[in-house]
Amino acid sequence: MLGVDGYLVEVEVDLGYGLPAFSIVGLPETAVRESRERVLSALKNSGFEIPAKKITVNLAPADIRKEGTSFDLPIAVGILKALEAINDAATDKVLFIGELSLDGRLKGVKGVLPMVMPLRHRGIERVVLPKDNSTEASLVDGLQVFGLRSLKETVEFLNGYLEIEPVRSDLQEIFRMHSEYPVDFAEVKGQEGVKRAVEVAAAGSHNILMIGSPGSGKTMIARRIPTILPPMTLEEALETTKIHSVAGILPKKGAFVATRPFRAPHHTISSVGLIGGGANPRPGEVSLAHNGILFLDELPEFSRSTLEVLRQPLEDGIVSIARAKLTVSYPARFMLVAAMNPCPCGYLTDPYHECTCTLSAIQRYHSKISGPLVDRIDIHVEVAPVRYEDLKKWERGENSEAIRERVVRAREIQLHRFKGRKGVYFNSHMGPAELREYCRIDEASDKLLEEAIKRLGLSARAYHRILKVARTIADLEGETDIKAHHISEAIQYRALDRSSWFTGITHPGH
Repeated sequence: MLGVDGYLVEVEVDLGYGLPAFSIVGLPETAVRESRERVLSALKNSGFEIPAKKITVNLAPADIRKEGTSFDLPIAVGILKALEAINDAATDKVLFIGELSLDGRLKGVKGVLPMVMPLRHRGIERVVLPKDNSTEASLVDGLQVFGLRSLKETVEFLNGYLEIEPVRSDLQEIFRMHSEYPVDFAEVKGQEGVKRAVEVAAAGSHNILMIGSPGSGKTMIARRIPTILPPMTLEEALETTKIHSVAGILPKKGAFVATRPFRAPHHTISSVGLIGGGANPRPGEVSLAHNGILFLDELPEFSRSTLEVLRQPLEDGIVSIARAKLTVSYPARFMLVAAMNPCPCGYLTDPYHECTCTLSAIQRYHSKISGPLVDRIDIHVEVAPVRYEDLKKWERGENSEAIRERVVRAREIQLHRFKGRKGVYFNSHMGPAELREYCRIDEASDKLLEEAIKRLGLSARAYHRILKVARTIADLEGETDIKAHHISEAIQYRALDRSSWFTGITHPGH
């Protein structure tokens, strides 16, 4: 694997004269070097005699580092072929992947889907791998995938003593079966204003921050945002599945990601865990959230250094990790959803509880989130506690499907509008040139926006954010022009930019 792309490795085996030895060359890392012990034990326990010869295994191309346990099976097959225990023609145009246990059983490995996806263009016709990985590999059209349980079974199959049918999967049917969400917005009681803000965020692919006291429903709402995003396309599903396969988090049954990911890392996560990396680079949470949602609950509790690494993937939609011998890239195009309390104790804006925080403590709490990060969040919305009148209602609210239909229509307008513009797909991606062209406002809207900036103390950067959000609100209504009520609604979604939001409080307990 290089990032989320697979490359072919040719395993060459030579049995020569000399003192008995087993060496692996071709930049193998520790797990690959240790495969010699697993391979020798698996061969012996599968009933094969290994002569006392010098065994040399070369992994080509020799200038690219090899890692993981997926080379066990091809090394064992190479040795058996050199011993003439396997027919010469049996391995033509065949890819072998798999880890061996000491008794010869085949064990599943990570990253199978991205390994086999390029094979259609490389002349490979068949894939032999562990049974546990067969469903995942069979998602690729045009390949014969054979899932086997042991090394002995593999040899019998290659020599024609064992008939095994290739594993076949109906990709469209699997996609349909796994594309349903277990949650729905109809389960959210009240909070109509917040649900409207979330709909606007989803329609324009805007990052959103929810601010409210504990128990107001921030997490419940966040977990339902994927259900109102446009359905995953088959291409997006395969791309997301590749990343989850590399990370080794695909379930053994139903190894396919057909719904938009929702990743919610704990605030103690490190910058490497969030962005990816390590000695042997692996995708982080931002890449696992690709094509979906990255939810950061208790945003100020994350370390500042961890939050700062989000700035580059939020801008570029990709993570590049450089190491001494290689540079890998992981896709990271996600929608950021964050939540926070209004103050350290959480009850600054709660009408039912008394806040015990001092003004300086509240200011320190808000200062934990840097300006550049806030600058990348278009919508800040306050989440009030749910009223008892809403809680006791038995009627379900508007369901996710109805909201999703409006979101899809608005996104289609944007895709048509920005067609041909590189890197701009939705309103949140607009730069100065697009703002001048698509966000012109009339005199009434201009006066309203000027008044808001002066009276509410909105920052300069809030000006462009308001225009982008107003453009999305207009798209949801099918309007060509931005009108005053669009600007008015967009202004409401800039809570953190209002200088009076918390500095006007003269007593901690309201």
